[in-house]
This record gives sequence, C-alpha cells and structure tokens, in this order.
Amino acid sequence: MAENDIFRALADPTRRAIFEKLAAGSMNASALRRGMEISQPAMSQHLSVLRDAKLVRQERQGRFVNYEVDPEGLTLIVHWLAKYRTFWPTRIADLKVLLKEIDQ
Repeated sequence: MAENDIFRALADPTRRAIFEKLAAGSMNASALRRGMEISQPAMSQHLSVLRDAKLVRQERQGRFVNYEVDPEGLTLIVHWLAKYRTFWPTRIADLKVLLKEIDQ
C-alpha cells in the first residue's frame, strides 16, 4: 500500500527535515545537506526512500540533480486523511459536551 510507504518515509526525522526543506523549493543534494550533519551517501539513501514513496521527484539539469516535492505523494496523503474526516465533527461535538459536563 502506497500510504504505508509514505508514512514509513516520513517517520524518520531526517527525511521529514529534507521534505520540509524541499517544500520551500527545488534544490540539489548539496544544498539540502547545508545545516545538516549528514554524509552524501546518507542523503542519497534518504532521497531514494522519499522518491520511492513518491514524495519527492528529481530532475537532472546538466551535472546537477534537483529535487522537489512530488504532488502525487501529497495527494495520496490527502485522500487517506479524507477517509477519517467524517469522524471529527462528531468527536468534537462529543468533546464539547464532555467539557461542559466537567465544568459543572
């Protein structure tokens, strides 16, 4: 299931940090490593996991490979979360009732 790949990829704090940097815009692996204590091989592995989960895509520009957020992966997350959106209004209403009962 693709959602499992996405959540597994984002479970790692380093990959989340990389993903957040890419949310600001396209950059190459060297730029992504700035400010992070991570080796080039480790960065390549993290980017590979993010690409496999369809969260990041790459584009070659001359000698450099630039990475950017892949909207396809985000769409899968949004669809997965949408299945659970129907539970929230009822739960919030129940929470309001409970909080009022506690206050009395």
